[in-house]
Amino acid sequence: MSINRVFVTGNLTRDPELRQAGSSMVLQMGIAVNDRKKNQQTDQWEDVPNYFDVLVWGARGESLSRFLHKGQKVAVSGRLRWSQWQTSEGDKRSKVEIVADDVEFMTPKDNQGAPASGGGAASYAPPSEQAPSVEVLTEDIPF
Repeated sequence: MSINRVFVTGNLTRDPELRQAGSSMVLQMGIAVNDRKKNQQTDQWEDVPNYFDVLVWGARGESLSRFLHKGQKVAVSGRLRWSQWQTSEGDKRSKVEIVADDVEFMTPKDNQGAPASGGGAASYAPPSEQAPSVEVLTEDIPF
């Protein structure tokens, strides 16, 4: 059995492009996902971006194209797809991209001008109150 699922959150690196692909529409976008790495020379932690291409097919991609813009924070879930091709010069190329099943907006509406939710996705809002203390969480545990 194989499992091919991916879930990433990050910022859009460019405005998404909607294009015709055969009889269907596809939305292409890029997402930057930060990783933390310790710089050995300065002994400081730094953000190191990873860049991924994302595809959203069909009506969902058409709908999202009206609301997504460069810089917005999104959560993407889907599957990985590997493709290869040969350039006109004869060089072999390949890439891994994310074929999205779901895209959720994580940037609040007032920050980017886009709606806080779309396509049935839940909106992101920071908690309005502090989480309960450990004592509150463990006082009813019978062991």
